Amino acid sequence: MTIESLPAPMDGRAVEVPSGEPRFEIGTSVVYPVHGVADVVGRECRTVDGTVENYLVLEITGEVRSEALTLRVPEGRLEDIGVRHAVSVEDAVDVMAVLAVRDPRVASNWSRRFKNHQEKLRSGDVYACAEVVRNLSLRQRDKPLAPAETAMYGSARHGLVSELAISWGIGEDDASDRVDDALKGDAPE
Repeated sequence: MTIESLPAPMDGRAVEVPSGEPRFEIGTSVVYPVHGVADVVGRECRTVDGTVENYLVLEITGEVRSEALTLRVPEGRLEDIGVRHAVSVEDAVDVMAVLAVRDPRVASNWSRRFKNHQEKLRSGDVYACAEVVRNLSLRQRDKPLAPAETAMYGSARHGLVSELAISWGIGEDDASDRVDDALKGDAPE
């Protein structure tokens, strides 16, 4: 496989984006499944095995990472991968309602529960991520989480908080406080 990187157009546009694909402007933030919020930092046109394809260049930063992670995602596969805009303010209200549920059905078997949570996080769906955060938060109140679940909880919570912060137009600390309130059952209407 040969990869040849070609310069992107000077104005940051992709050479040609298939119709129906979501378009993301350079400088905006998007959500990348499992990793959370990413900044669109550029576009590249590359030739892979003789086929020219446009790539969206994403940079993921945040408190969980000591260094930025740079991803190059084919623009034609953004939807398949699950790259999307952050949820709307209206949808964020529904996400908070998911966090506030007190009696969720969760598998008692550790391996089954962990696998279900992994699948939810891989889906990239914000509601599924909220379920994982809620489930692990509730479980953590009863007894300590296993190390793998603790890591999963931290990662899922960071992704959720960073997305909600973008939706609400506030800092991550304030969004984290709102998530904590919802998990405690103190979320404002």
